[in-house]
Amino acid sequence: MKISKNWIEHFKANVLQKRVNWDLNPRITKKEIRTILPSLQAWQLGETSEGKNLIMASTRYAKRIGDPDYITAVKLFIKEEQKHGNNLGHYLDSINKPRIKKDWGDSMFRRVRYMNTSMETWTLAVIVVESTAQIFYQALKDATGCELLKQICTDILIDEAYHITFQTERLGIIFDGKTIGEKNFRRYFYKAFWYFTSALVWFAHRKLFKAGGNTFSGYMRKMDRKYLRTLNRITSSLAVQMA
Repeated sequence: MKISKNWIEHFKANVLQKRVNWDLNPRITKKEIRTILPSLQAWQLGETSEGKNLIMASTRYAKRIGDPDYITAVKLFIKEEQKHGNNLGHYLDSINKPRIKKDWGDSMFRRVRYMNTSMETWTLAVIVVESTAQIFYQALKDATGCELLKQICTDILIDEAYHITFQTERLGIIFDGKTIGEKNFRRYFYKAFWYFTSALVWFAHRKLFKAGGNTFSGYMRKMDRKYLRTLNRITSSLAVQMA
């Protein structure tokens, strides 16, 4: 497990990595654009959040546990997410398509985030959304023959793998501080939240997922495996204690 200082070092080193060749022309067909555009625009918008509420929640949490470095790590995490939004935005600009300012899925998620002050719920939501993002960006990468878009997606996928580890470690710390009764409730709540959100993301972006070679059952199997590697690992310690 990495401590907050280690994550700060990781994010600072990662920002120096240049994995996208912006000299490439966006070679993409009109048919491919029609297929991916609505989802590409929606995810570009979702990646541009300023993260003010997350910073406030992490600040309260960090003060409570005495880990000021965690605030810095979260801010760097947010900057990395914003980099994804900027890169996707530049790509939209390059194919002469607009960056949208409103999307129903993004609006719903932002309202939920605005009302949420719990570091635990924030972290849970990020783990689930970033896990769906891994499948989304792989599907986006596979849905076209555009090398520039493929490089953008590869860069995001590399970042997301670390993001999920960053958040999973934190949720594990939070979970370990709960009572047996609280853990038992969360064991079921985490799972229900995971699968509800996973299904919601599929139905919102099924056209793109299918273009990338996914079926609903295949997508859910991928989410099953991701669940076992993340939330199930966090909550499985309870099963051992109760056995």
